[in-house]
Order: sequence, then structure tokens, then C-alpha cells
Amino acid sequence: MSLRSFPGVRAVSWAFFAYLYIPIVVLLVLAFNAGSSATIWEGFSTRWFGVVLGNPDILRSAKNSLIVALVSSVAATVMAIPAAIGMARRRFRGQTAVSALIALPLVVPEVVTAVATLLFFTAVSLPLGLFTIILAHIVFCIPFAYLPIRARLEGMDASLGEAASDLYATPWRAFRRVTLPLLWPGILSGLMLAFIISLDDFVITFFVSGAGATTLPIYIYGMIRIGVTPEVNAISALMLLISIVFVALSWVVGRARS
Repeated sequence: MSLRSFPGVRAVSWAFFAYLYIPIVVLLVLAFNAGSSATIWEGFSTRWFGVVLGNPDILRSAKNSLIVALVSSVAATVMAIPAAIGMARRRFRGQTAVSALIALPLVVPEVVTAVATLLFFTAVSLPLGLFTIILAHIVFCIPFAYLPIRARLEGMDASLGEAASDLYATPWRAFRRVTLPLLWPGILSGLMLAFIISLDDFVITFFVSGAGATTLPIYIYGMIRIGVTPEVNAISALMLLISIVFVALSWVVGRARS
């Protein structure tokens, strides 16, 4: 029996999506508001985007966010590649436990991860700053990079690597000439997903950031504590656009076939 045949399912579904997405649509519309009110429409204008792009503090925070996201996503992806290959190639005792351990950051509440990370940095006397944010984001982003790579490996034909070995290819040459080219869609998908997760993160960044290490989400939080302005709407709209683009690219690349 189809779920649609149950009474009220369609109405509940529409109400769910309306509750989820109407506020986002309203924010996007008000980002183009000509007036100085963040909630009252006074005409169409793109001037607030110009204000955002001309604000040196916002640009500095955006630069910090890009640095953190780029370094942490690349590092997390590099670590996720051998982990995914090792987990997919052979079965071993305790593999289920290792898989659960890798996926643990996805399950544990983010605030718990943030507090634990802060306590660790404090215990080892590591000064808070961009470096600590990057370290925390690397750990947090590994599962997001790992899952698309692992999914890609599951869909690959294992006999291709065996054929390369039969042709006297060393393990490294077989990986470089056979496995890696077939694995690229999963790697790129995981990289982009980890990048956007790091770029948008607030909770962990808020706990482990120090003076002079303000990222864009932290800067936006500081702005809305004073009051929501059209400038906040414009920043949020830009971040939403970037997130949608990267998530869409991650999905498209993840579905690619060599």
C-alpha cells in the first residue's frame, strides 16, 4: 500500500515543507529589500549586497572561513581516502566498531564535540585561534568526506584491481592507474561536502576560536545579537547560495560514472 493512500499524508507533507522552506524564501526576498528594515518590504534593491562586499570586517571573516574550510576539507579528505579503502578492501575483526567510530561525529551532539575539543585544547595548552579551528574541523569533517568515498568504492568492480595485479602492476601502480581514476567522483563529492560543512559550522567554531579568529558564522552571530538588519539578510543569502551550489555539485559529482 502506498503511503499516499493514507488520509492527511499529503497535507502534512505540504505543511512540513512550508514550515521548513518558507522562512528561507522570506529571508532571500528581504535580502533584496531597498529599505533599512529587515522585515518590512520597501522595494527591490541590491544595495545591501554592495554594503556586505564593501565591509572589511565581513571580508576578513569570510577569508578566515575560506582558509579553515579549504585546509580542513582537504586534510579530512586525504585521511578519509585510505580509511575508506582499508574498510572496503577486506573484512577484519572489529570492522563494525571501527565504522561506528568513524561515523561517531555524525551521531554525537555537536555541542558535546565542541566542549570536548575545547577541554582537550585547554589540557594540552594549545592557544585558541585559526589553527585550533582547523584541527577541530578536520576531525568533524572526516565522516562527511569518508561516506561518499566509501559509497563509491562499494559500487566499483573489485576485479579491476585484481586484473591490474595479474598484469604485474604493483599495489601503488594499480591504485594510481585503476582505483584512483574510478574513485575521483567520490573523492570530489566528499571534498565538497566537507568544505561546505566546515564553511557553515558555528557550534564547534564558537567554542574553539580565539581572538582574531572570527569566521563568517561567528561574525553573523555577533551582528544579530545587536539586531537583525538587511545586511544580515544579504550575508545569509550569499552563504545559502554557496551552500546550495556546493551541495548540488557534491550530489552531481557523486552520481558521476567514469
